[in-house]
Amino acid sequence: MDPIRRVEKMIEPALTDMGYELVRVRIFGSRKQTLQIMADRADGKPMNVDHCADISHAVSALLEVEDPIRDAYTLEVSSPGIDRPLVRPRDYERYTGYEAKIETHGMIDGRRRFQGRILEFTDGIVRLDAKDGEIELPIDDIQQAKLVMTDELLAAAAAAD
Repeated sequence: MDPIRRVEKMIEPALTDMGYELVRVRIFGSRKQTLQIMADRADGKPMNVDHCADISHAVSALLEVEDPIRDAYTLEVSSPGIDRPLVRPRDYERYTGYEAKIETHGMIDGRRRFQGRILEFTDGIVRLDAKDGEIELPIDDIQQAKLVMTDELLAAAAAAD
């Protein structure tokens, strides 16, 4: 099992017990690696520094025992922020109506990068209203996606606070 999947399986139950949802685990950096744990509050309320510190302490203890990553790394715990990555199917469902940037693994209709309003997510397909028309993107073909910072998104985030 790759290290990211091992970390996910190891920490997700603890985060759930603490009232958080795991959004993403990522390892990046070539000389000095960073293990990024991105989490959200399960109740949908905003995250703050204290929440990230609580997660960091809990995750550090788990990682110390299991040691799933061979090389040295720095642990970074963060919240997804307003222009959050879209990772799980429920992210696309939750942010239907908002603008997103999506990059696919391979070519779809002659390109890999798309931007537009998320119209719906059904049966593993993200339907996007892009500049040149609607496009359907299978979630399994999506390499990375994130919300685009718009006035509408900022207003929704302010209303949630």
